[in-house]
Amino acid sequence: MRLIIFVTALSALAQTGPDRLAAAYQDRALNEQAQRLATDDRIAMYQAMAAARPDNAHYQNLLAGAYIQKVRDTTDYSYLERAAQLLENVLSLDSNNYEALRLRTEIELERHGFAQAADYSRRLTKLAPQDPWNWGTLGDALIELGDYNGSAEAYQRMVTLRPDMASYNRAAYFRFIAGDLPGAIEIMAKAIASGSSSAENLAWCYVELGNLRLKGGETAAAAESYRQALRIFPNYHPALAGQGRVLALNGETQRAIDSYRKAQAATPLPDYAAALYDLYLAAGRKQEADQQMQMVDVIDRLGQAAREKANRNLAMIYLDRDRRVERALQLAQAELDIRKDVYTYDALAWALYRNKRYDEADKAAAEALKMGTPEPMFYYHAGLISLAQGRKAEAAQRLKKALTLNPRFDPRQAPAAESALEASL
Repeated sequence: MRLIIFVTALSALAQTGPDRLAAAYQDRALNEQAQRLATDDRIAMYQAMAAARPDNAHYQNLLAGAYIQKVRDTTDYSYLERAAQLLENVLSLDSNNYEALRLRTEIELERHGFAQAADYSRRLTKLAPQDPWNWGTLGDALIELGDYNGSAEAYQRMVTLRPDMASYNRAAYFRFIAGDLPGAIEIMAKAIASGSSSAENLAWCYVELGNLRLKGGETAAAAESYRQALRIFPNYHPALAGQGRVLALNGETQRAIDSYRKAQAATPLPDYAAALYDLYLAAGRKQEADQQMQMVDVIDRLGQAAREKANRNLAMIYLDRDRRVERALQLAQAELDIRKDVYTYDALAWALYRNKRYDEADKAAAEALKMGTPEPMFYYHAGLISLAQGRKAEAAQRLKKALTLNPRFDPRQAPAAESALEASL
């Protein structure tokens, strides 16, 4: 199949004059077929096409889009810079190139430039109000900025224009944030049923479905979702990590370690090192646990060398283990400068609590809870903050909520929530 697509691509490049319309249809068919290729094969194909026609911005844009997909496959952000350079070249020659403008917004989202992404998206919704993708990127930016009314409107416009995987999976995430876990699961199932020519996109939705199920305590159903993701996209690191979480919750420590090690081998994220740290400690393998935490510290030092100020995930890793809490507070506070969603407020609340700044923590926790998001960890953190302030009845209510949502929401934190609940009664 790959050979057929390459031949079709080269013949499309040769079309000129009166054959341009036929070439356009051929190019559309080519793009649809190309989506079925592995990302590396797409990159190779688009590189060949861009080299054959360096004057054609469309092929530069296709290559940039493939690089962005490669970032999603691997979290290797060097591909993002390659994509950005291509788009910069295209826009320097044609500042109104719509394809490039669209992709520029995606790059800004990947860089966590949410305010800029929202600005780009608003411009594009005015330029092309019938293009659902612009409403999707606008919703993505606004939800990170904590503008939930604006993101709801944008996502609704996207779903109305094109009810498909891209719009449904966004609607599912919003439904969860807004407090409706069953509705979120139902809509994510619709996203999966819509299908996609991209194996990674479909696998991502299965992982998200698994994560939603896991938050609600549906451990077996979550495990099945992760298995489906791996069937579609083998060695997919988020699915391997999902399996690791399920195995850890079920007390299968060694199998959980194996799953996380596979995920880490595919993409060495600090979250995976932190999970392995916990699992190695649980297995009595302290030296190996320490090596994983040293890896987390190295990631932080590299981030500081690169002048990275914000990192919510890294902050949570330290806070959950009551380590380097002052550094974690710096990271959480810096994160709030660029995003103001409920997860950032929860991270800030947890950081302030660990630093014994309880009044400030209480205010941040209120922001985290304002949407009624059924995230057990939010209520656990808020419960401990209430308990620290002597509000035992409120603490008990919040801790009960966490454990009602999922009595096994985390191998380490759920038992701590039960102990705190006993102390609050």
